[in-house]
Amino acid sequence: MNLLGLLQTIIYTISSGLLYPVMALLVVLFVWMVVFAGGFFAEWLGRKRIKRNVDIAQYLGQIQREQKLPENVKMHLPPQVNVYVEKLVALLKENDDFLQEKVEALIQEKEMELSKEVDRIRLVVRVGPSLGLMGTLIPMGTGLAALSRGDMVAITSSLIIAFTTTVVGLALGILAHFFTTVKNRWVQEDIRNIELITEAMTRSIK
Repeated sequence: MNLLGLLQTIIYTISSGLLYPVMALLVVLFVWMVVFAGGFFAEWLGRKRIKRNVDIAQYLGQIQREQKLPENVKMHLPPQVNVYVEKLVALLKENDDFLQEKVEALIQEKEMELSKEVDRIRLVVRVGPSLGLMGTLIPMGTGLAALSRGDMVAITSSLIIAFTTTVVGLALGILAHFFTTVKNRWVQEDIRNIELITEAMTRSIK
């Protein structure tokens, strides 16, 4: 066997062996997307219940004086922001020499936590269609080989796999892009509120 034929055999074997892992990953991603969608719509409903007609910037003076969130402001914020504020209030009561550094670390920790939620779903925007494309091209090679033998059953099976994996991959990409866009807007809004509240509460100690 010549070198070219050997390389073709190796590549074909590797490519064929990737089909089942690709299909398994698509199934796993689809199940994960269904679970994520449930949490997403639960958060969406929760945010819909929150009144959006209050601007945090208008209450910065009151927040600075009271060193806590007024109830009429707290009710307009999502749970993750309120949890952050509770940690900030507890931290400010410690009167530590490195208070500013610890506050900055707390902000960065919260921002990273919020960003990770978006990064996880953003990854599916690329991975889903890529797996769908792999699931399309791999069976096409098998189908062409079956075509040379005149095996119509194998060709049909390969085409079914190719088209269905493409559909699933594209569907994952579309859903992930939608979720990423909305989640990113939520995260930016939460980070803005976190930074404003932190600035108001820590101004007196600077």
